[in-house]
Amino acid sequence: MVLRVRGLTHVALLVRDLERSVLFYQRLFGSEISHRDENSVELRTPGQHDALSLEQSDSDDVGASGGVLHFGFRLLEPMSFNDLARLVVEAGGTVEEKGEYVLGEPYVFGRDPDGYRFEVFFEP
Repeated sequence: MVLRVRGLTHVALLVRDLERSVLFYQRLFGSEISHRDENSVELRTPGQHDALSLEQSDSDDVGASGGVLHFGFRLLEPMSFNDLARLVVEAGGTVEEKGEYVLGEPYVFGRDPDGYRFEVFFEP
C-alpha cells in the first residue's frame, strides 16, 4: 500500500526578518498571506495549492539547508532566463546560475534574502 497525497504541499523556512521575506516572495511570485501570527506567516501562490511557511528566528540555522539543495517553482508560461534573473534581483534576491536546460526551457537558480537556494524554471 502507498499513501495517496496531493503532492508536496509546503516548505517551512526560518527567516531573520519576517517582513523582508514576505515582501520578497510577494514581489517575485505574487504570494498571498493565508495565515499570520506574531512570529510566522504562511504564503500561498495564487491559484495553487502550495504553501511557504516563514517563521521568524534568530537561530544560527536561518539560511542553512540541512542537506536540502534547493526548492523549485515551475512557471506556467516560459520567459527568457534573463528576464527571470532580473525579476529575482528586483525582488531582493541574488542569481547564482541561469540558462536553458534545452531550447525553450529556461531556469534560474537564486537565493532569497536569507540565503535559501531556489529554482524557477519552465517545463512544458
